[in-house]
Amino acid sequence: MAPPAAGAGAAADGSDIEAKRTRSPNELEMARQYSETSARVSQALERKADGTKAKDGPVDLKKEVEMWEHKVSVAELVTRLKTDAENVTPWYIKLLLQFVNFFALLLQIASILCFIGFGLHPESKDNLYLGIILYVVVIITALFTFAQEFKSEKTMEKFANFLPPQTVVHRDGKVLEVPARDLVVGDLCDVKLGDKIPADLRLVTNQKLKVDNSPLTGESEPIGRTVDCTDENPLETKNLAFFGTLAVDGTAQGIVVNTGDDTVFGRIAGLAAGSSSETTTLQKDIHHFVIIISGVAIFLGVAFFIIGLAKGTQVISNIVFCIGIIVANVPEGLLATVTVSLTLSAQRMSKKQVLVKKLEAVETMGSTTCICSDKTGTLTQNRMTIVHLVYDLEMHTTKGAATEATFDSDNACYKDLFFIACNCGKATFDAREMEEFPDRSIDERKVNGDASEAGILKFCEKIESVEMYRKANPQVSGIPFNSTNKFMITINEDSVAAAAGVPDRLRMCVKGAPERVVDKCSNALTSAGVVPMSAEIRAKINEHLAYMMERGERVLGFAQLPLDASYTRDFEFDTEEPNFPMEGFTFVGLMALLDPPREAVPGAVATCQSAGIKVVMVTGDHPATAKSIAKQVNIIRDPTAEDVARERGIPVEEVDRSEIKSIVVPGSQIKDLDEADWDRVLSHDQIVFARTSPQQKLIIVENNQRLNHIVAVTGDGVNDSPALKKANIGVAMGISGSDVSKEAADMILLDDNFASIVAGVEEGRLIFDNLKKSIAYTLTSNIPEITPFLTFILIGIPLPLTTFLILCIDLGTDLLPAISLAYEEAEADIMRRPPRDAQVDRLVNRRLISFSYFQIGVIQALAGFFTYLVVFNDYGLTAGTLVGLDTDTTFSTQQSDDMRWLYVERVRPQGRSFDANWFRTETDELRDFFRANRGFNAEFRRVSPELPAGADPATLGTADSTAARQYNAMFQQVGRVTGRTSCREFTCALGDNVQACFDAPGVVTDLGINTGVENPEVIEGDGPGEGCFDLWTREEQDEIIKRSQTAFLVSIVVVQIGGIFVCKTRLLSLFSQGVKNKVLIAGVIQEIILIALLVYVPFLHDVFGTRPLRVVHLLPAIPFAIFIIFYDEMRKFLIRKGDRSGNKLGKWLRYNTYW
Repeated sequence: MAPPAAGAGAAADGSDIEAKRTRSPNELEMARQYSETSARVSQALERKADGTKAKDGPVDLKKEVEMWEHKVSVAELVTRLKTDAENVTPWYIKLLLQFVNFFALLLQIASILCFIGFGLHPESKDNLYLGIILYVVVIITALFTFAQEFKSEKTMEKFANFLPPQTVVHRDGKVLEVPARDLVVGDLCDVKLGDKIPADLRLVTNQKLKVDNSPLTGESEPIGRTVDCTDENPLETKNLAFFGTLAVDGTAQGIVVNTGDDTVFGRIAGLAAGSSSETTTLQKDIHHFVIIISGVAIFLGVAFFIIGLAKGTQVISNIVFCIGIIVANVPEGLLATVTVSLTLSAQRMSKKQVLVKKLEAVETMGSTTCICSDKTGTLTQNRMTIVHLVYDLEMHTTKGAATEATFDSDNACYKDLFFIACNCGKATFDAREMEEFPDRSIDERKVNGDASEAGILKFCEKIESVEMYRKANPQVSGIPFNSTNKFMITINEDSVAAAAGVPDRLRMCVKGAPERVVDKCSNALTSAGVVPMSAEIRAKINEHLAYMMERGERVLGFAQLPLDASYTRDFEFDTEEPNFPMEGFTFVGLMALLDPPREAVPGAVATCQSAGIKVVMVTGDHPATAKSIAKQVNIIRDPTAEDVARERGIPVEEVDRSEIKSIVVPGSQIKDLDEADWDRVLSHDQIVFARTSPQQKLIIVENNQRLNHIVAVTGDGVNDSPALKKANIGVAMGISGSDVSKEAADMILLDDNFASIVAGVEEGRLIFDNLKKSIAYTLTSNIPEITPFLTFILIGIPLPLTTFLILCIDLGTDLLPAISLAYEEAEADIMRRPPRDAQVDRLVNRRLISFSYFQIGVIQALAGFFTYLVVFNDYGLTAGTLVGLDTDTTFSTQQSDDMRWLYVERVRPQGRSFDANWFRTETDELRDFFRANRGFNAEFRRVSPELPAGADPATLGTADSTAARQYNAMFQQVGRVTGRTSCREFTCALGDNVQACFDAPGVVTDLGINTGVENPEVIEGDGPGEGCFDLWTREEQDEIIKRSQTAFLVSIVVVQIGGIFVCKTRLLSLFSQGVKNKVLIAGVIQEIILIALLVYVPFLHDVFGTRPLRVVHLLPAIPFAIFIIFYDEMRKFLIRKGDRSGNKLGKWLRYNTYW
């Protein structure tokens, strides 16, 4: 590629706008980012003039900008204007929206069913309490989520700096100061130096107003305004000032012609709004998970509701257990866990200079497979810096992110170059800032002067104080830069000559476009002294120029001429008609400037690439500049097709594309690419898009997404906002970014540094890992929570776990340990893994479900049921007696009309039981009894064994009490039915503890019901006539079921402690990772303390339905917890072995169990 015209350097040096407008097409200047839009408008105007119809675009926002306000007279303008209004979503609407996510709706339905159940049976308060608790869970979760989003929005308000808070308007002959948001079309506004333009204005008066259009165009050079229409294209005419731009000089008055979304600025913002906001991968995963879990919950709830109805269970009982199944399936604490984890991650990222607007975006950053990065200010420092020096006809580098300084500051030629660089310039450091911040680093100082001079000033200041150097060599006269000359001249006193013994001499210093400077030179300065300018020297200078310009560097030439003694300080230099030499200078050297890469960027890009992330540069800059920076920051590491063709001396078309890994695509080629071309371009590993427009940036993002990339986009301008919003994650710049780009983005780099993105990627991967761990841990308790309801409905055992106790697990013991996993440190290989495939490696996938439900969950459920059976067995009911015992929800029921006595057959008093039945009409053996005693009511409250106060037990049978007589009749009938004696002492007319009493006529009195004295005549065994029967009161039933439920709860907590340790790592051994997470340790301690309170604090027993346990009932689950750790360590070991050696079992385990 031919180097750009040498005049580029001069243009870069000057501040005259016309100089920029007359530059050749190849000159190196910032691309005007809205030039394509402007060109389309001009084409539309031409088509209109020709009478041809423009092709309609698919979206109105993408059509050409059409305005008439700049073409009509002021009087006509005023008569044709209308007003606008604004619309804001109230905060309470945003709050209400938190109540309509799927989990919230499911829990609200369950809560309503609880209230219905309480309404049907008001004597049972459990349904009321459960309904209240479920709704409190919904409210707290909604408020928490809303608070996080509200906080994020408030943080963003700090960045809202485009709309000026107040503006001066003329209304009804009065001058008013009103909020800028209250402006309406037709207002007459005053604009002065430093103001941000509050709306699109048609200027009606103008006093040298200049505006900075960089928020719209990317050009920071001030542009003059007029009151006359200079172009039919509204984007090119000079009598409009656009909203969001800055007045940098002069004053003016203008009539508001557009506000809000109707402004040019607003239309581009509208294009961003029109770009569909991509759902984050985490949102998709959580939605996917919620649908699965909710579907399972609803299916099981409805299925077992139908089964219950088919079995004849009461509707209200079915509703209650349907609620239990739903609550057991829905991990109520999960959303809080996810939100807290994301918030913690966002806080960690803020310490790394990354502001997270959308919490879910944290995880998306870790899933990113492609980063489309802007160049200026993100990959580069956004400041012009000296990168190359040429003196003694040799090129040298300065210290940068990827280079070391090679120049010699003691070289005589370098010293002359430094003399000119210091003295031939107007730029100065801002005096006020220097007073306020004297310790601010040179690179951070504010400079009054253009970008090129600022770069030279900062370079020189790092070597020697420029102010002191200029004082030692005061300027006597000079010719300022102008677009015609493309150079500037200063005439300075020469302190170097004075020090050499030649006082009162002056030196002319020249700086400007290299070709203009060289043309004025007759000589060149070398280490051998001043030599005549020859063709060889010119060729060498041009060679250096070509090298630097091909890399997009702005080059300036430097020359000098010592004046003879006739030119003194008092000489009257005429700068209009020069009366001093303008030819015959000595060429000293060149300086090349470039916006250099940030020092941390090359390493950050390399880290991304090692993590499997493709980094693509998308810039409005010249292809040569873009390519040069891309090489310096490792985005381009291999030669492009053009480089290979040039090296081999063949046409580009003959290069084998299969061997090319890098490509630079100018924006001019993008419009001609079809889908196949895009596939070819994006198949390259190293890609740079240069001279791109906002629309093209959007197309680049869309094509990457079409190829299933998770795309992150960085940008700072208004024109970047459509791509930022379309991307899976948009990253805006906090310092240089426009308000619209920040609004469209999901994250904001507070330091504008690409290296912060790497921290975001690592944090995103870490949060994905940790969220997986939290969810895996949370879901492991689902099986031990669901199976109690399933076994209750399917085989009719007394309910092992209540809905209240499930909530104690989900919102109590499990919550802090689950959150603590968000504090886990990253596993060693986190940035060496390829990005996860969002289509396959979901947050919740089949392998995680398999791990949590069918591996760890099953083990935990077994621990719970084992403990539950141990407790029942210790209180006399063996496993065999429990099956079918509570088919009709009679065991310890809260409904008074369902309460019944339970009789149990044992091998001996307090010994093992082998049968249990209810004393009720539905029991087969008792039907004859109830037919013969039709007035007998078996309800517990009507069969009372209580003695009158102070009465002898022997009087129970003779007491004048219907309840006592019914109890004795029941007692006698149980003995007849079972054919066994009572486990407690009794008496009848035949004597004490005589088994024949039960078959003989007369009353049999249960003496032991109130004394507890056992029957000594029991023959141990379970054969005919052996063993005994026992009667259980409703209170005894209640006590045993609550102790067994409490034991089930404790067992889940014990095995969950084992579960939290196996969920700490996905692949590494627990013993390799260690237990350094203090929050996790605190979570385990909190878990133990909370369960101890529930079990042993008396007043909590009535609230939660728990009971104190014997120590022996705390132990059965411990072996299961140990086994969980052993099992998972073996699983991970075999997977790691499969990774190392290809072991088939290990590979099978990775495929099926690595979650």
